[in-house]
Amino acid sequence: MGKLLEVKNLRVSYHTYAGEVQSVRGVSFELDRGESIAIVGESGCGKTVTSKSIMGLIQTPPGEIKEGSQILFDGRDILKFSKKEWQQYRGAEVSMIFQDPMTSLNPTMKIGNQIAESLIIHRGMNKKQAFEEAVRMLELVNIPNARSRANQYPHQFSGGMRQRAMIAIALACNPKILIADEPTTALDVTIQAQIIELMKDLQKKLGTAIILITHDLGVVADIAQKVIVMYAGQIVERGNADELFYSPRHPYTWSLLKAVPRLDSEKKEDLVSIQGTPPDLIAPPKGCPFASRCKYCMQICKEQAPPVTKISDTHEASCWLHHPLAPRVDEIAVETGGGL
Repeated sequence: MGKLLEVKNLRVSYHTYAGEVQSVRGVSFELDRGESIAIVGESGCGKTVTSKSIMGLIQTPPGEIKEGSQILFDGRDILKFSKKEWQQYRGAEVSMIFQDPMTSLNPTMKIGNQIAESLIIHRGMNKKQAFEEAVRMLELVNIPNARSRANQYPHQFSGGMRQRAMIAIALACNPKILIADEPTTALDVTIQAQIIELMKDLQKKLGTAIILITHDLGVVADIAQKVIVMYAGQIVERGNADELFYSPRHPYTWSLLKAVPRLDSEKKEDLVSIQGTPPDLIAPPKGCPFASRCKYCMQICKEQAPPVTKISDTHEASCWLHHPLAPRVDEIAVETGGGL
């Protein structure tokens, strides 16, 4: 397999009139070739800023990627790229699908031409070759009557079809990594399932590594091998999908899981919303960022950031409940219905 992407101590701030918002605070993770990982968390937790950093889409100002941050792609630090290297990297090596396909597609250009555009730039095709390849890409993402559809405009496509067209554009140059930022948020549930199924299918065919950004753990179970849970700009728990769903170890992950509707439950259960609001990242708390919303909060949680506890070779969580002097976590996990 081998490492394709290494993010090391990524810190990103935005300078606003109110002060410096520390959006991402020391995030590190790795992605292997052909692997799928999901980054999960509420709005504003830093997951989209992390993905934009990997794409080189942080606008400076107001954004700033801090000294000491590293993003290594195939061993090269992309934060040191020249303008020309960025052009080669974006689209050809790494592609991104955004939340809302309507705002990401050009309304004045035919769909086929939008796909062909990157093929002409990155793969040196002529117009005719690029259009033929665009039709093939539309077929690959299961758009019926692909040839006639290629001559249509975005407004003539349904929401699900537009998202498929976005995936076709993103995959046209056969990138090594596809970043999908909330790819199903604007779609209804049956279309969501189809889009996730399509991404899994394409990953098998093309061997593309996927970073899925989402707030919905329900979407994750089906596609990701590894899951990273982010809160207030930091990673609070990470593990493989089974570990996160069946033995989660952070109160925030428990809360996220309890907010997912379950199909296998005999009795009707209320979905639990997480009380309170995330902390202000202009002045981040010095202790655990989740402390003010956590019902297991102890005094130390407010005063000191929790250490990272290794639960297994692949599973770790940052929570004081794993300290030998803390209440028994197993009992708490059972009481909250820890797993799915």
